[in-house]
Amino acid sequence: QVQLVESGGGLVQAGGSLRLSCAASGSIGRFNAMSWFRQAPGKQRELVAAINDVSLTHYANSVKGRFTISRDSAKNMVFLQMNSLKPEDTGVYYCAAVTGTNPSYWGQGTQVTVSS
Repeated sequence: QVQLVESGGGLVQAGGSLRLSCAASGSIGRFNAMSWFRQAPGKQRELVAAINDVSLTHYANSVKGRFTISRDSAKNMVFLQMNSLKPEDTGVYYCAAVTGTNPSYWGQGTQVTVSS
């Protein structure tokens, strides 16, 4: 069992930046990947970015070039640097630990609101 706790969300104007953090209660090295998902009101949860155990990354097309995922395995933390934020980036952002190809643990989420 591992607990994931997100932080760093908030209200920001379009064009601004936020840095999300995800702190794990145990080693993240045992997971195949760590990911960030988001869910906008009335929409399905979607994958935003993922980073595997050798730091290969994957991004949704909508965030490529604006968001950067990183990890600090020694501190069991994952980060999401979000730049040039747009109103359509608004949503609840969730950290997830991936086993195989599916998330096995989820955080409680952190709200990101981008005003126009």
